[in-house]
Amino acid sequence: MLRTLSLKSLLFFAATIGAGVSPCYAQSGPLGQFEGQTNLDNPARKGNAVYDAGLQQYVLSGSGDNMWFGHDQGFFIWKKMSGDFILRTNLDFIGKGVEAHRKTGWMIRRSLDSGSVQVSAVVHGNGLTSLQFRKEPGQNTGEIQMGMLSPEIVQLERRGGTFIMSVARPGDTLQRVSLDSVSLDGPVYVGLFICSHNAAVTERAVFHNVRIIVPAAANLVPYRDYLGSNLEILDVKTGDRKIIYRYPGSFQAPNWSRDGKYLLFNQQGLLYKWYFSENKPVPLYTGSAKGNNNDHVISFNGKMLAISNQSEAEGHASLVYTVSASGGNPVLLTPKGPSYAHGWSPDGKWIVYTGERNGDFDIYRMASTGGEETRLTDAKGLDDGSEYSPDGKYIYFNSERTGLMQIWRMRPDGSGQEQVTHDGLNDWFPHISPDGKWILFISFSREVKPNDHPFYKQVYLRLMPVSGGPARVIAYVYGGQGTMNTPDWAPDSRHIAFVSNSGPIP
Repeated sequence: MLRTLSLKSLLFFAATIGAGVSPCYAQSGPLGQFEGQTNLDNPARKGNAVYDAGLQQYVLSGSGDNMWFGHDQGFFIWKKMSGDFILRTNLDFIGKGVEAHRKTGWMIRRSLDSGSVQVSAVVHGNGLTSLQFRKEPGQNTGEIQMGMLSPEIVQLERRGGTFIMSVARPGDTLQRVSLDSVSLDGPVYVGLFICSHNAAVTERAVFHNVRIIVPAAANLVPYRDYLGSNLEILDVKTGDRKIIYRYPGSFQAPNWSRDGKYLLFNQQGLLYKWYFSENKPVPLYTGSAKGNNNDHVISFNGKMLAISNQSEAEGHASLVYTVSASGGNPVLLTPKGPSYAHGWSPDGKWIVYTGERNGDFDIYRMASTGGEETRLTDAKGLDDGSEYSPDGKYIYFNSERTGLMQIWRMRPDGSGQEQVTHDGLNDWFPHISPDGKWILFISFSREVKPNDHPFYKQVYLRLMPVSGGPARVIAYVYGGQGTMNTPDWAPDSRHIAFVSNSGPIP
């Protein structure tokens, strides 16, 4: 569980700059997302926190005899929160340590008193992992031990009166335990902590990919009510993430330009380019197309866009258009709707899209200059998310034809349709890396209907070799619809762009 401090993150930072990513820091205060720090129970050796805004990373140092029995002694950085929330981080102790039961993780407290009612997601130095809790002030601490040792991803969620701890090692799906016998509602202190389990010793831990998320309320109406959006860059090799832009409303589906200079996304019916050199979004002129949704894609040569626009004049049915990547007046491609653009052929001659015809959604192909459409799939249920491989040999797509939504592929003429993923999740929107080696896709749980990809769910971004093999999780995300509907790989085949979501954090 040891981690060389900052090395991986520094490599990520250097790589993102090399890919053209200039940093735009969403939290610039001394404690990043947190507003206070406390040495609980006044240990003799005081702790401290260091926030590196460039790496979006925290390092906590702290002492304390224990966080157990009827009191807690250690170091805690926090913010006050009400309502439901999800707390997630990657964490590692720094160094070998002295005590096997040094501990770190997330904590939710009624107060900053040492004996406060609290619930904590805890990882010990020896790998022991547990959901710990104190039901009454000064009462002995209880715990629910997890079956996993030394996880790196640790999440703690308050959902009404239930507390859910989720953990994973990189690449794996989350394992969960829950607790609903602690009364800890209303305003609380939430944050990260460290305790050395030895008052004469100071221990350190590093935290990255720290996310404090306010999820959608139960009464949120999709496509009318929206949470805030974060534009994130992920290094698929290290798992390190950076938020480069925040917006209080909804933007969706970033495409990474073929030259690496900008990201393209839709926001409130318009398309915007996020230029890394300028650290801000710039609207792209698309003429009469002012109802653009999140199905847009850049041609392989980078010169053209296929966009999906819906307007009142079109009966609010999405139609596919082409337009210059530098902006211009759109040219109608599909007179029939609804149609949703997803992929260009590498030679630029064809566009593939999802179309609803006679009550069924299938994959269609049309020449990029227009003409007759060709139906490529005819299975019952939804086929969606079509995208050419960079060598042009296959079209990848997702289909619910076997019960769950899974990734499939076929030849460009629709022949040779074969299933690629075979798992217990609902897999959507396959994106092939520019070097042709990897398939990236988003996975929803089985609780979501196979033919639905809703907003505001806990989802996985997963990666698998094009040649076959198991898929691994590369990001744990609160998002879904609009997170990565269309191609989002950087030209270096190492970085991706995606959207995560959260309500306003008080």
